[in-house]
Amino acid sequence: MRDFGVYIHVPFCAVRCGYCDFNTYAPGEGEFSSRDDYVGAALAELALAREAMAGDDRPARTVFFGGGTPTMLDAAALAALLGGVRDTWGLTADAEVTTEANPDSVTRESLATLAAAGFTRVSFGMQSAVPHVLATLERTHRPENVARAVGWAREAGLAVSLDLIYGTPGESLADWHASLDAAIALQPDHVSAYALVIEPGTRMGRQLRSGEIDPVDLDTQADMYEAADARLTAAGYGWYEVSNWARTPDQACRHNIAYWTSQDWWGVGPGAHSYLGPRIGPHGEAIEAERWWNVKLPRAYAARLASGDSPEAEREPLTADDLALESVMLRIRLAEGMAVADLPERRPDAIAALVADGVLDGRAALAGRLVLTLRGRLLADAAVRALT
Repeated sequence: MRDFGVYIHVPFCAVRCGYCDFNTYAPGEGEFSSRDDYVGAALAELALAREAMAGDDRPARTVFFGGGTPTMLDAAALAALLGGVRDTWGLTADAEVTTEANPDSVTRESLATLAAAGFTRVSFGMQSAVPHVLATLERTHRPENVARAVGWAREAGLAVSLDLIYGTPGESLADWHASLDAAIALQPDHVSAYALVIEPGTRMGRQLRSGEIDPVDLDTQADMYEAADARLTAAGYGWYEVSNWARTPDQACRHNIAYWTSQDWWGVGPGAHSYLGPRIGPHGEAIEAERWWNVKLPRAYAARLASGDSPEAEREPLTADDLALESVMLRIRLAEGMAVADLPERRPDAIAALVADGVLDGRAALAGRLVLTLRGRLLADAAVRALT
């Protein structure tokens, strides 16, 4: 039996950062008429979800509030949404409940309220400890706000993750080292480090086309990734996915692991995606795996639910071949890798070539598992192409 999780998309931000291409809205960008309308619409979707999953009595093992900036909602609203999940499916006794947050979008009181409501974990968007890098990313917090927010989260008994971005235009290797050292000094339970990708439709993408900023040097980004792995490993963190490190295996993000291992989840909110794997329906019928996603615009989402209609925009059935290919794309990113036997097709020549190129661990391959080396983590997409 697969685990079941819930993702809740909160599409609000104080400002839209120049690199962001997520389905988020700053004030005046097509929000709901009020934040209360969003909460009401999300709770209405939860009611529809319960009907759609009639006969499936799995409680949620993970709940993840993402965005946007979920903590743009007040803590009582977030608690009400978690209460809606609890009323709809229930939570396992050891449920992991995470919210993303900006360091300047929380208070000591709001974090205490979230902990009392059942949240167990907060993921702060630190991004950098260097003011000029934060300015280029158009982040609004000051570096010192991160330490204060982490301290409040610790007081509330919440586990703490810090999100970092590397490869920002104008960011030097020394800048990145300073950010890593600042993050490690705060002793978080978990660190995520993502390479900046400048998407064409973003403000930063337009700045790149006009020559206002320089393109990111991929070799420098690779050096930054290696520096992150070296510094985090030396500080006692272990990598468990290409972009994620945890102090102990128990502090890895279980919700994200559920995505990478093709567990089931329901996505609530405008633009949110959901996935249910192959299963038996309420009348004993076989149902193939499927993915679906909601309409993106907040007002369209709210209008559909207000009229009692599903907010679903499109649905995609997934064949066994689709699932096998996706499994390679996702599982190869994990430190445990994947079994050679789980490849859609046996590719001994491709595996041998990847081992010879230092992308796959040779000893693991001989034992029947495909595990990326440090070099392989930098070339994960190429490994997937070779194996599929």
